[in-house]
Order: sequence, then C-alpha cells, then structure tokens
Amino acid sequence: MELTGRKLKILAAVVDAYVETGEPVGSKALAMDLGVSSATIRNEMADLSEMGLLEQPHTSAGRIPSQRGYRLYVDRVMEQKPVPQAERLYLGSLLQTAGDPDRLLESVSQALALMTRFVAVSTTPAGGMAKVSAVQFVQTSRRSAMILLLSSTRTIKTRVFHCDFDLSPEILRIFFRTVNEKVAGMPVSEITPAFIQSFAASLGEMTLLMSSALMALLEVAQASMETGVRLNGQMNLLFYPEFEGGGARRVMDFLGRPQELADLLLGQPPRVHVLIGRETRQPELCDSSVVFARYSIGGDSAGAIGVIGPTRMDYARLVPGVEYLSRMVGNLLTEWMKED
Repeated sequence: MELTGRKLKILAAVVDAYVETGEPVGSKALAMDLGVSSATIRNEMADLSEMGLLEQPHTSAGRIPSQRGYRLYVDRVMEQKPVPQAERLYLGSLLQTAGDPDRLLESVSQALALMTRFVAVSTTPAGGMAKVSAVQFVQTSRRSAMILLLSSTRTIKTRVFHCDFDLSPEILRIFFRTVNEKVAGMPVSEITPAFIQSFAASLGEMTLLMSSALMALLEVAQASMETGVRLNGQMNLLFYPEFEGGGARRVMDFLGRPQELADLLLGQPPRVHVLIGRETRQPELCDSSVVFARYSIGGDSAGAIGVIGPTRMDYARLVPGVEYLSRMVGNLLTEWMKED
C-alpha cells in the first residue's frame, strides 16, 4: 500500500490533534482543516491503520498514533517549531547565573521539567576529558584533613583522610606543594593506582607521611570520572492518563537506576535523538518517549540533556528546544574550560 502525500498529511493531523487533546481523533474533526470529505479521510485512516501507523482504541472511537506512526511522523512529516524568543532569553539568563557544572545542570533540569511538564534529565560532563586545575587541603581536625580536587570542567570533588600523626599548617603546605607540582594540569583520567604508586615511590622518606593523602587523591580523581545524573519533575508523570495503573511507578523504577539511564543517554551518537516506546529497549519505558541531545565541550561529546514522558508529546516543540538547550550548555562549559 502506497504512503501518499495525503496519507502523510492525515497522519500528521492525527498526531497533532491527539497530542493537543489526548482524545482519539475522528474523521469529522479533520475534514474542515484538510479540505477533504470525512468519508475520504475515514478511508485513508483505515489504510493507515492497516499499515500499523494508527490504532483504534475502541470500536466506535477515532484513531490515535501507534509507536510506528510517531516514528514516521518524527522522521518524515514533523515541522519543527522554533524556540520562542522569550524562552531563549529566560534560558540564557538562567545559565549565565550558574557558577559550576553541577549548579548549571541542576538549573537546566529544573527549567526543562517546568517548561515541558515531563521528567527532565541531565548528565554531568564525562570526567575523562577534564584536567586537574588545582588540589587544595583543608584541616578538619587534629589528625584529619579534606582534599579538594578542582577540575577544568569546574567540578569539585572532596574526600576526608586521616593520618597517624598530628597535622599542622606547615605539613598541609608541603602536601599542597608536592601534589600540585605533580598533578596540576594533567588529565584526571591519568591519576590511576599505577600513577599513585609511582608518585609515592618518588617521594622517598615522605612516602609514609603522604600515604593517606595520596590515597585520598586517587579517590577524588575516580569520583571525578563518574557520570552524575540529575532528575527533576518525576511527579509530573502522575498527571498523564497514559501512566495510570502502575505505569508511572514502572518509569520511576527505571529512573531509580541512574547508571542504566546514563547508559541509555550516552550510548547514542552526539546529536538530538527521539526514542519512542520499545525503541528504548527498556521494559519500563515501553509506553514512554525519550527526547534528548548530547552536548559537547571543546568539540568532544561530554553529556546529555533531555526529557522523558508519554509517547503523546509535542515532538515538534521538544526536539528543537532540547537541541538548543544542549548547545547552550556545551558552549558555556567550553568557555569555562578556556578560562581555566
């Protein structure tokens, strides 16, 4: 059966109407807008149903898009809606007030959840591309101190370590000078157990003095390499009839496994993506869609920003919006890295 231009136009009209109302779409509702008789539209909708692009929830009801229908709509029919100027100004002012990646991505997730009424998700920059800006030491008690690793992506990771001897400002100054002379400017990914072992061996008599500090350095470096996931708007799921009967709980169960969520988002090429229902390959998301985009820092793919909601979502608005926001985040993080 041929997928004619008229069939594509009717599919688009069904998707747009269903996204707006949440109600199955009948032929009479489309006849006036499309300038075609309701009988013709009815026949075309029947053909689209045979092709697996529309579904009929009830015998006497109108049609709704199937997941295949949404896929075809996104790939071939959808006309993207430009991001409104008011939203651009709001997002620009919001991002400029954030001072580090954690606050930036938290603000982005909050704004995205508020603007879309879906679950918003963002992942922190991949630590493998960061360099050590500086390492600081702060005494916390007589025999303990905190190490702070500041990276070129403006992340700060801390660990408290304990010593078998009394610390003093002079000892911490020695720690600071020794560590920064060795690691400042080097990639965080190169601070490995083998590196720490070699570093300790080069210290001679100071090895025992600095052993706890060096282990703490390894731990903060490893923490900097981990991908963090920010979530906002989980309660929005409860307001969609598509998620009644335990659907919202299933999605939240998946959202409670951040590593799997990060793998889903970061396992895609660096561009905007729309995964619809079963395309996610996650049983809990079989009735959900994920719209997300990877952001880059200095030309390297670093993290992702997106939304999760029912398959009935305004893809034409979300796709350009998420893409625009990810580009803004990437540009800002790139500027920060250049400043450092």
